[in-house]
Parts: sequence; C-alpha cells; structure tokens
Amino acid sequence: MQVDDKKALSAARMEHAEECLEAAENLIKTCNYKSAANRSYYAVFHAMRAVLAFDGIDMKHHSGVMSEFRRLYIKTGIFDADMSQIISLLFNVRTDSDYDDFYVVSREETSEQFKNAKHFLREIENYLKTK
Repeated sequence: MQVDDKKALSAARMEHAEECLEAAENLIKTCNYKSAANRSYYAVFHAMRAVLAFDGIDMKHHSGVMSEFRRLYIKTGIFDADMSQIISLLFNVRTDSDYDDFYVVSREETSEQFKNAKHFLREIENYLKTK
C-alpha cells in the first residue's frame, strides 16, 4: 500500500473515531450511558486502527488490534503507558455494559470514559500530524 493510500485509510478511520466520540457525548446528554460507553470505546478502537494503518495492520478481533497497538506504540514509548490503561478501562466497561444484562454504568463512569477517549484521540491526532 502506498503512503497516500495509508494516509487516506488512516484519515477515514480517524473520522470514524471522531464520529463515535461525538455520539458518546450526545448519548451522555440524553442519559444513555451504556451506549455512550460503547461509543467511547469504539472511538479509541478506530483511533488505534488509524495508527496501525501506517503499518498495514488490521485484524478481525479487538484483542489483536489492542495487542499490536500496545506492542508497536506503547511498549516502544511512542505513546505513554497511560494509553494502555485507557484502552483496558474502556474495553472492560464496554464489554460489561454490552454483555452483562445487570451491569449498570453510572453517569460519572461514563463521563470518565468519554474524557479518557477524548484524551486518547487527541494524542493520536498529534501523532498522526507527524505522518
């Protein structure tokens, strides 16, 4: 894949990430916390995929995307270790709120999820400016 194609793919993935983040914000406003937690996680997921586009990496499973992002970008020091914690927290809350019928996610927890996702996307955007 050519550099221009990788940039276009990365940009499309970041656009999707931004849409998810905006949806999360709107869902918080309407007290739809489970869906907001889901969208916050997916914002981060698509942002990771935006970075991995430059390595020609995409995987079917979320665990593979997270693992490769951590291996290539967090363990190497390109991104701070707190990014790994954000990934885990968002993934765990999203999984619990999507699949555990009795899991209740609070407004405070969802707001924290959104805040973390927003921070994550800003870090990714700053990195992508160098590509």
